[in-house]
Amino acid sequence: MPKTAIIVMSDPNTGGEEALGRVFNALVLTLSLKEKGEDVDLSFQGTGTRWPAELVKPAHPANGLYEAVRDRISGVSGGCADLFGAAQGVSDLGLSLTRDRALPRTHGLADLSKYIGAGSTLLVF
Repeated sequence: MPKTAIIVMSDPNTGGEEALGRVFNALVLTLSLKEKGEDVDLSFQGTGTRWPAELVKPAHPANGLYEAVRDRISGVSGGCADLFGAAQGVSDLGLSLTRDRALPRTHGLADLSKYIGAGSTLLVF
């Protein structure tokens, strides 16, 4: 069974319903695939690297979903987290900062092409 990679790029700092709707649907799909026993990874990229620090808050409406799929988080793009000020918050939560793609003027970022190369389905929210 092929892997599904779910990538969250929406920005919680926009304060809009669209960003919350995107992360909510990403978490629901991750949970659905997990419950079916399918191979699924959840990753945070771009401004989406800000989400974990929000989702971990017990009062957040998506906290329960986040906690249910936390074991499926494959990482948070390190270069993106650096750029968007989320690296310390991600580290404080014990999540992995992925830096497997060297890129000038960064400390490296997550390489999404690894999923494509492995034949995974890549879904971006």
